[in-house]
Amino acid sequence: MTSFVDGLRARGFESTAIDLPKRKAEEAIPAFHKVVPREPDIVIGGHSYGGRVASLAAAEPGAPYAALVLFSYPLHPPGSPDRTAARTSHWPSITCPVLLLSGESDPFARIELLRKTVPLLGGRAELGTYPKLGHGLLPVLDDALDRVAAFLESIERR
Repeated sequence: MTSFVDGLRARGFESTAIDLPKRKAEEAIPAFHKVVPREPDIVIGGHSYGGRVASLAAAEPGAPYAALVLFSYPLHPPGSPDRTAARTSHWPSITCPVLLLSGESDPFARIELLRKTVPLLGGRAELGTYPKLGHGLLPVLDDALDRVAAFLESIERR
């Protein structure tokens, strides 16, 4: 996440990365809360597993976060799109604005399923995609971080 953190800082946004234990995302929530303040001016997010953990935190009752940014959200395990509902059942509980950025060839998120699932987040979600890109966003990192910056600036104006 160093490139993401450095890129966001270069765009004027305070940014840090945290280490999460590798286990079920639901079991990593306590570790997330030990490091991430529950404050209304905090934007949370992450890449893949880290984004899933952040989304679960954002879905908790009374979650105060300003926004959620999801890079390459793992909608389902590769080859198991039938598990999408299990990984998005909490999405309707997320009340903050959400930005999702994903490659259109991501084996962890079939693009047609991602497009169908984003409405679970209500009218507070934006989806940006990258053709021919898989699960990593490093080849388009500058554009992705520019999108994040524009999203965060739009939130500040609301």
